[in-house]
Amino acid sequence: MLKLVVVSSHDYGDALTKSILFFEGQRSGKLPPNQRVTWRKDSALRDGIEFGVDLVGGYYDAGDNVKFSFPMAFTTTMLSWSVLEFGKDMGSDLPYAMDSIRWATDYLLKATSVPGFVFAQVGDPYADHFCWERPEDMDTPRTPYAVSKQFPGSEVSAEIAAALAASSIVFKPLDGGYSARLLKRARMVFEFADTYRGSYNDSLGRWVCPFYCSYSGYEDELIWGAAWLYKATKSAFYWNYITKNINKIENNNNNYAFGWDTKYAGINVLISKFVMSGNGSSSSMFINYADKFICSVLPESPSPSVSYSPGGLLFKPGGSNMQHSTALSFLVVVYSNYLNQYKRTLHCGNVVASPSRLLQLAKTQVDYILGSNPLGMSYMVGYGKKFPQRIHHRGSSLPSMANYPQAIGCAKGKQYFQSNNPNPNLLIGAVVGGPDFKDSYADSRVDFVYSEPTTYINAPLVGLLAYFKSHPNS
Repeated sequence: MLKLVVVSSHDYGDALTKSILFFEGQRSGKLPPNQRVTWRKDSALRDGIEFGVDLVGGYYDAGDNVKFSFPMAFTTTMLSWSVLEFGKDMGSDLPYAMDSIRWATDYLLKATSVPGFVFAQVGDPYADHFCWERPEDMDTPRTPYAVSKQFPGSEVSAEIAAALAASSIVFKPLDGGYSARLLKRARMVFEFADTYRGSYNDSLGRWVCPFYCSYSGYEDELIWGAAWLYKATKSAFYWNYITKNINKIENNNNNYAFGWDTKYAGINVLISKFVMSGNGSSSSMFINYADKFICSVLPESPSPSVSYSPGGLLFKPGGSNMQHSTALSFLVVVYSNYLNQYKRTLHCGNVVASPSRLLQLAKTQVDYILGSNPLGMSYMVGYGKKFPQRIHHRGSSLPSMANYPQAIGCAKGKQYFQSNNPNPNLLIGAVVGGPDFKDSYADSRVDFVYSEPTTYINAPLVGLLAYFKSHPNS
């Protein structure tokens, strides 16, 4: 029987600061003067040059040096949603959260700047994954891959539309011109995604699979994009689009899933607020599905669709499990606030799922990540006294440019990959894939399923930490 180590209290504010700082360690391109992760330097400054397009910037998605637009856009959508729901709780971290969004949106504007094309990826993933190189040293091909009218990719295009629409709302109070530019591009990219329908698995499968294959199809991204455009514009066109097309995904087995590939639960939670407030429609379908999603993650519910480790961590099938814990917990907190705001009570069979119970559930997930778990270790690098030392991350695991200015070639880097030494550079705020289902963690960079951080683990966690910073006793 595993013993749960309970930490009396967590410093959610410190964890929030670090969770946002992580994104600076993932930056690609020309780094700004106020860059705080100083062991990182400029990288990939010629991206897009083969096509005569400026594709410099954006984020590396995880521990590799490829730029994948699909998870990058989802990360951007979730950072934006985090600010929209919980920006008021972020305090002095809010400008940094906004910077993390803008670093992505500046790139997504570039990736959608050529009419009739959306750049879905930069870098040959097979060549990149064969090497263990710092981003600053990359000598693998930086090939850009695009979807187009002839070779469509509706899921990646619609997710970019969602990201641009969500971020346009974030920037509207502070930079109206930039907000309007984001929203105009969101409309254009959504129209492109909807008009030229098809999965990018078919057009770019050789390069995007198995890394970021779309397994759930593209209909969910189209509705997700329309939902964010409706939130940004209040245009009846997007609401009608949602209600007309929602039947294509309802009653789907993925209704309880949410992440970079699958948007079902997020769609229902996001749209439920429109319905509860009376602004959207009298239809209760979205609320019903959002309720069912909540019941699917509640441990005492009669209809759970997730599992929990002995130590209490939420699990779903697939790698990098912390992405499920953070993304689903984010939806739980957001929906709890909606239930409170509109005085609704939720029942899962005979079980009452009160807003306070939902907050308690999400908080156990955040606390587990921060150290309230059987190993008594934080899964966020740099938070707490005990955290992963050998994360699966090229830049973190190789000597910094300051300490080793000479290039470290493809083959030479593998000695650092295979080493048992701790990583020389702390990627502060990075949350790794997490422990196995028995709450064990080997702290080995070779075990990438467990030791690799990703931007889409951190993005929803930013919102969660902001909320619990302001509501530590929830």
